[in-house]
Amino acid sequence: MLARARSVALIGVDAVPVEVEVDVSQGLPAFTVVGLPDQAVSEARERVRAAIRNAQLPFPAARITVNLAPADLRKEGPLYDLPIALGVLAAQGLLPARALDGVLVAGELALDGSLRPIAGAVNLALLASTLALPALLPSGNAPEAALIDGVTVYGAATLLDAVRHLSGQAPLEATEAPVPEHDPGAFLDLADLKGQAAARRALEVSLAGGHNLLLVGSPGSGKTMLARRAPGLLPPLSRSEALEVTRIHSAAGVLAARGGLNLDAPYRAPHHTVSDAGLIGGGSVPRPGEVSLAHRGVLFMDEFPEFSRKALETLRQPLEDGAVTISRARATVQYPARFQLIAAMNPCPCGHHGDPEKACACTPSERLRYASRLSGPLLDRVDVVVRVPRLTVEELTRAPEPEASGPVRARITQARTRMLERQGMRNSDLAGQALRQHAPLTAGPEAFIRAAARQLGLTGRGFDRVIRVARTVADLSGADTITEAHLAEAVGYRPRELS
Repeated sequence: MLARARSVALIGVDAVPVEVEVDVSQGLPAFTVVGLPDQAVSEARERVRAAIRNAQLPFPAARITVNLAPADLRKEGPLYDLPIALGVLAAQGLLPARALDGVLVAGELALDGSLRPIAGAVNLALLASTLALPALLPSGNAPEAALIDGVTVYGAATLLDAVRHLSGQAPLEATEAPVPEHDPGAFLDLADLKGQAAARRALEVSLAGGHNLLLVGSPGSGKTMLARRAPGLLPPLSRSEALEVTRIHSAAGVLAARGGLNLDAPYRAPHHTVSDAGLIGGGSVPRPGEVSLAHRGVLFMDEFPEFSRKALETLRQPLEDGAVTISRARATVQYPARFQLIAAMNPCPCGHHGDPEKACACTPSERLRYASRLSGPLLDRVDVVVRVPRLTVEELTRAPEPEASGPVRARITQARTRMLERQGMRNSDLAGQALRQHAPLTAGPEAFIRAAARQLGLTGRGFDRVIRVARTVADLSGADTITEAHLAEAVGYRPRELS
């Protein structure tokens, strides 16, 4: 007898339909899975057999053939366990065939018949909404899938629960979406950092407009401490932005355990030994990298020059385009990657160049070689560069009480609101005609920036980035037009000699 169940396959962050066909026929007992399965899918045979038997349900001593269609699409992961198991039971007449036709099913089976969460539940729910079908998932995935409007999600804890639901013996209740939460108090506070007024101002400007930031200073000056407080200064994500982020994290299998919609901007801080694929994404089976997991949030790269040169250069394209395209022989996938880069580095290999108390032990050639690890094209994509000097004990003890995160976050939120109402995007996303329209320059400021561009040798990209930063400085001050003072501050943030 033949039975069919509906499931999905993930291609990047997109879910596509997959039909699971199960045929139980006479012959020598065998269990075959075809349709381009990977190792995890092929091993479903053992999990399904054990789960059905341990759930006290009959497993046929017959020839079982499972086909995953379309056959030319690679099927990966354990999410086909549940539809295969339900197909085997339906092929024996233990489930009505029509029950499987009207539901999208996915889930990993444990040997005792319980269901484990899978990656990509949000993406599956998006497809179910498009197809106007309910979704049957492990109970651990149900809350995140219920975030998608227009889809009914049922969460089953065990295989037996799924069988009883589909047979009508004990229907499951539809899962309610968890209430989104935003708790600014859960983040580190800027009040912990004393002094460093220039660096604090640079961070505020960068976060307000979404500009890339590079902090340069000696060890212990507060670069990392400052960057770790960035998440607490960002306004909460809109619902559409939060869904974008949740979709990526769900596909990568790193969604928070509570499964709710995360309104907080992502913050990712990979170690400098991260591989190219780990940073950008990819692998033989393409997966989102750190730049995509930081979409709509912050990617913090400490010890910036210590990352491999290849990894640093691969950042150039996503920094400019806001997306990563990964091409493999089997498929080409695109991941969103509109993140804000915050990087930190020492001024030299020993870290003490320019330090007032500790002498630098590096030669000029060593400092030059260290700084040259960051290429000119990469630095040209950095909007704000600021020095973070190490403060003496006397300066730390005499420093005034630092401003807390609350007032800074309020200013950043107000500036973001101004730019979104004016142009519908952050200032860092302005380009071409949109930049000319929303950041126009009068005669005085235009003459100023032209003179500065000639003196600093700005590229066309650098010229536009100065104007974007100046627009953000103006928004923070509540000004409608860009003045010479706003441009002067923006020009002061441009990259210069780092050694």
